[in-house]
Amino acid sequence: MPIENTPLSVLELAVVAQGGNAGQAIADTVSVAKHVEQLGYRSIWLAEHHNMQHVASSATAVLIGHIAGHTHRIHVGSGGIMLPNHAPLMVAEQFGTLESIYPGRIELGLGRAPGTDQTTALALRRSNLNTAFSFPADVQELMSYFKNDDPDVKVRAFPGEGLKIPFYMLGSSTDSAHLAAHLGLPYAFAAHFAPSQLRSAVNIYRNEFRPSEQLAEPHVMVCVNAFGADTDAEAYRLATSLFQMFIGMVTNRRAPLPPPVDSLDAYWNEEIRQAVMRMAACTFIGDRKTLRSQFADFHRDVHYDELIVTSHIFDHQAKLRSFDVIRQAFS
Repeated sequence: MPIENTPLSVLELAVVAQGGNAGQAIADTVSVAKHVEQLGYRSIWLAEHHNMQHVASSATAVLIGHIAGHTHRIHVGSGGIMLPNHAPLMVAEQFGTLESIYPGRIELGLGRAPGTDQTTALALRRSNLNTAFSFPADVQELMSYFKNDDPDVKVRAFPGEGLKIPFYMLGSSTDSAHLAAHLGLPYAFAAHFAPSQLRSAVNIYRNEFRPSEQLAEPHVMVCVNAFGADTDAEAYRLATSLFQMFIGMVTNRRAPLPPPVDSLDAYWNEEIRQAVMRMAACTFIGDRKTLRSQFADFHRDVHYDELIVTSHIFDHQAKLRSFDVIRQAFS
């Protein structure tokens, strides 16, 4: 498929920037959604994380409704709902409600990770830490609530039953690739922070894919970091905010999203730099021409069907401009 025909989507975490707060992060996410809708991006997804002081997307379904209510056409979904944290029935009711309010615009991406640490996972799951092992069965149960047409079934989802909400399987390793292929669902890989098994997972998914009612052929979505600007140098400077965030993850010193810097030399040694570069292996930085070349090379390598971009940029106007440049790279 030519790169010009590639659907583009956005992943947002409502990250709190230095000097900001959750309210501002959510308002900025609404602004991003409105902007990328005008640019023709296909969807915007929100990610579920918990016990992270500088991430404001923990109540993911609530935030999806807020974003959908402030936009008109763009699809809004989860990237994803961490299903082990939730009863499938509750997810069916929440997304059935969202689909009833915003018909044809809601998407449900599912992940099996907790989206947090084990102590917080315990608080979420109320001592049931085995839910990750029941993930395939829970996915099937969740899907059944939307498909059910038997009035004698004792537990049913209202709203939800009979609604055709598209499902997506998320993964950052090869585990979910098998399940996505078996269920015939689109597969979205989190290469923006865990790129090491990307190619293996995509190959497994394509080789094992079984057609389903939702999907006749495999559909690979890859989430990457992307930074666009009018010059390569400006784009790289914007990306230093992400590199500082990754440094904080590697060193366990998490902080609000920091402003960009001219040099990272003072922030890392060689060991930390290599760890950050492994995490950031699927990061694309440059002006329109540079990004176009990078994305085309990546497409020849991975053969993605859709690209999801996430952009941790400190300055909000620069972030909006970055989405312009990324869109232009595919035009």
